[in-house]
Amino acid sequence: RREQARLRASVLEEDTEPWQKEPQFAGLRRVGGVDLSYSKGDESRACASLVVLSYPDLQVLYQDCRMVPVTAPYVAGFLAFREVPVLVEAVQRLQQEEPQLQPQVLLVDGNGLLHPREFGIACHLGVLTDLPCIGVAKNLLHVDGLVRDELHKEQVRSLQRSGEAFPLTGTSGKVLGMVSSQFHSNSSRPLYVSVGHRVSLGTAVSLVRACCRFRIPEPIRQ
Repeated sequence: RREQARLRASVLEEDTEPWQKEPQFAGLRRVGGVDLSYSKGDESRACASLVVLSYPDLQVLYQDCRMVPVTAPYVAGFLAFREVPVLVEAVQRLQQEEPQLQPQVLLVDGNGLLHPREFGIACHLGVLTDLPCIGVAKNLLHVDGLVRDELHKEQVRSLQRSGEAFPLTGTSGKVLGMVSSQFHSNSSRPLYVSVGHRVSLGTAVSLVRACCRFRIPEPIRQ
């Protein structure tokens, strides 16, 4: 908790890059996606993946997928301590081997500020790599009074009709993320988008939507 609190102080919740402020994100050329997939029946090994796509055409420019040992146990609220070290290594390998392909932003399969201590895996990875990061989760994390109750389900249903997004406001009054419906995909299930580092929430949602051909944004899907 102390380490999360220390690193949380470094999170920037606003746009810091020129491309983030341009129409259609002019100047954005490379979008990365990261994820860890665990072996069935063996939580001690996982496939760590970093993929970089061109933007806006979303063609794969770089991929690094390798089996890695996972030694830290899973503890709810502290997933980053289990997964971030191997993801940081993947980013560092790219920076050393193909520096011209370094992503200008990373989409992370997980949460950012949408976290019990406002410091999910997307924040953790962003602070350690100093790259803009966005958290993209498939399920709602129940924090700060947010629950997947009937009201939430009705909001999601209305969202699917409008193809827009609505804020996730906790009982503290803070907006921790946005629920986004990918209106151009065939899925009726939403995504939960949150700020990781060096990006505003509005930019995060717009970019995630721009990267979706299906429900999951292409950098993470790849």
